[in-house]
Amino acid sequence: MAQQATIYKVKLSVSNMDRHYYEEHGLTIAKHPSETDERLMLRILAFAMNAHEKLEFTRGISTSDEPDIWQKNLGGEIELWIELGLPGEKIIRQSCGKANEVIIYCYGGSTAEMWWEKIKNTTTRFDNLQVANVSKNDMSELGKHANRSMKLQVNIQDGDVMVSVNDSVFHVTPVIWKNAKFPVTSQ
Repeated sequence: MAQQATIYKVKLSVSNMDRHYYEEHGLTIAKHPSETDERLMLRILAFAMNAHEKLEFTRGISTSDEPDIWQKNLGGEIELWIELGLPGEKIIRQSCGKANEVIIYCYGGSTAEMWWEKIKNTTTRFDNLQVANVSKNDMSELGKHANRSMKLQVNIQDGDVMVSVNDSVFHVTPVIWKNAKFPVTSQ
């Protein structure tokens, strides 16, 4: 018998001084049985860093034709496609063709670095692609705080991300490996 997803309830407060976005979100998130606590927390962090009233989680890990998070306009067009992990060139190409802006949050330490070395030259043609790496230490710190009922406060200023989970405070520093040449998502 297949395992069921575990449901997480998150009260997320975002203060993004860089984008002038200040909102609270009540999130109900399904954690796939094969998903780690670290990856779940990165999904929440990616949501917070790109928070918008139309941003939403997709079916994620269980589907290959959807990102982990996306933002669509009223016409159903994908404005923002957020992928976690180390996608192949085909997925990158397809997502850059489907969405106005694509952000990949990769992780995995030296595995992520090897992936980037292998794929970075093929990504130069995608002006709408941004790639950010989250260090192994930051991923570990995120995973420590996963809880089925959480209160998160995420403050972002000058690219610095401070995360407060319940009573713990720590910093996450995604390193931008590739910047989109022109942000086209209306935030």
